[in-house]
Amino acid sequence: GLEPLRLKPKEGLALINGTQLMSAYAVREIIRSMRLLKTAMIAAAMSLEAFEATDKVFDPRIHALKNHPGEIEVAAGFRKLLAASEIVASHRECDKVQDPYSFRCLPQVLGAVLDTLRWTKDWVEREINAVTDNPLVFREDGDILSGGNFHGEHMAIALDALAIAISEIGSISERRIDKLLDNDSDKLPQCLIEDPGLHSGLMVTQYLAASLVSENKIYAHPASVDSIPTSAGFEDHVSMGSIAAFKLAKIVDNVGRITAVELLVAAQAMEFFKPLTGGRGSHVAWEFVRGHVPFVSEDTAVSEYLSTLESIAQEGTLVNEVEKALGGSLLELKGEDS
Repeated sequence: GLEPLRLKPKEGLALINGTQLMSAYAVREIIRSMRLLKTAMIAAAMSLEAFEATDKVFDPRIHALKNHPGEIEVAAGFRKLLAASEIVASHRECDKVQDPYSFRCLPQVLGAVLDTLRWTKDWVEREINAVTDNPLVFREDGDILSGGNFHGEHMAIALDALAIAISEIGSISERRIDKLLDNDSDKLPQCLIEDPGLHSGLMVTQYLAASLVSENKIYAHPASVDSIPTSAGFEDHVSMGSIAAFKLAKIVDNVGRITAVELLVAAQAMEFFKPLTGGRGSHVAWEFVRGHVPFVSEDTAVSEYLSTLESIAQEGTLVNEVEKALGGSLLELKGEDS
């Protein structure tokens, strides 16, 4: 029942001669990336408990001294997730001094991702509300001016920066996966299987995560630093923003798969701490994961489990369940000044 749009002079050009494609990708990937960042925090909180790492690294005094908004807010999010954790409380007075960076530096790394998401969002909002075609007709004074608003440099650089940031979510996640599967804890068996001599447990899932991290290193190379002249040298510098957009989408997909691996591994590891429970948010996450994926007691194909958990990561269902339990949003994409 829709009436077809009848284009008037210049309107067809205005619809295609600008930054629409890369801007549309940017909007979609910002939304997906924010959802993924929250899911990654939830998975990391579960991993931290299972590794018996300390929660002291989330003390607000530490992050106030560095004074990056994203870092401060990510640390606060972890405090919510881990509040009232029986697992953390059980080893609070242990003599371990420091944990590996993949646990200890979570606010610094994921906080940088959050800050990158926010300034990318600011650039994208400006772009989608801008006039980006050419030439421009100024009706009031009758001028027709040929300029360069079609150039996608802002979007290309923003998309490249976001690609680098999101790839870091996967990179630090893979390190935690490795630590849980190969550890010297008296609580966690090798590869998180009760009979590691006979079964390989979840060992191969780390291979998947590692391969995706390596693939992301290729995709994270910035497209915006490249340009090939066309149109007899007239179009001698372009943004390559569409390539940046396509690469970012692949990275977000890959990090969703890596996060699925960490959810599977962390949920498996938390089983060995029963009857102790996790934090206010992490325990709800563990229960939600267990509602979809069982404990792995012997070697079995886990591809279906990972597909299920990837959907949970990408669609935001786990985030919704945890935020409901916490009584509010884990993080806000809108910054202090927005």
